[in-house]
Amino acid sequence: MTVLRPVRAGNAFEETVERLLQAIKLGVVAPGDKLPPERELAVRLGISRVTLREAIRALSEAGYLDVRRGRYGGAFVTYVPPRPDAGDLRQAVKKMGPAELSDALTFRLAVECGAAQVLAAQVQAAAGPTPGQRDALMRRLADLDGAALEDYRRLDTAFHLSIAELTGSTLLATTCADARSRVSDLLNAIPMLQVNLDHAAVQHRAIVDAILAGDPDAARRAVTEHLEGTAALLRAFLS
Repeated sequence: MTVLRPVRAGNAFEETVERLLQAIKLGVVAPGDKLPPERELAVRLGISRVTLREAIRALSEAGYLDVRRGRYGGAFVTYVPPRPDAGDLRQAVKKMGPAELSDALTFRLAVECGAAQVLAAQVQAAAGPTPGQRDALMRRLADLDGAALEDYRRLDTAFHLSIAELTGSTLLATTCADARSRVSDLLNAIPMLQVNLDHAAVQHRAIVDAILAGDPDAARRAVTEHLEGTAALLRAFLS
């Protein structure tokens, strides 16, 4: 879970809330699932367990987590993304502003294209993907292809973030997660269209094929086409 990375000491509580909320909203921890154990999570975030408990309490009070005690207890995710709605999409864009939206989409395009290009270049240099790389990409692709509508956005996020994570660069994976976070509310608000989902499935397959073939240019083109299609869909529902 790249998003659950160490926080800075100066704003430990605020950044812990931000990290946990990012993991929840991106679906890194799915609705109904439990956060990692407190001891493990505190070490991963580089904070005290007191700070972690304060952050979890705040998110529980805000309705994102359900904290249960006992042998099978823990902090369980209760947040469920709202149903796609074009009206919510307009509100989200209005809140961001046109310039910020354009900036966020450009940022995402740059980092996700870069991640795919880097991973494909690594595969090229190694004369082929490792079994771990192949298995991870094919598993994420299969999960996405078989996803129910209510799980689609979460599994789509997992697919895209896995590309950055497989490069082995924590900085790149973190940046891709940040880029996705900036547009997650917008993506969740786009109504699900079967034609679009079918088209996206073909594009996802093209991305994976290009990476596994060790073709950086094809990987970059495939991601660009996919993300430009998402941007076009955003514009269509906002027009």
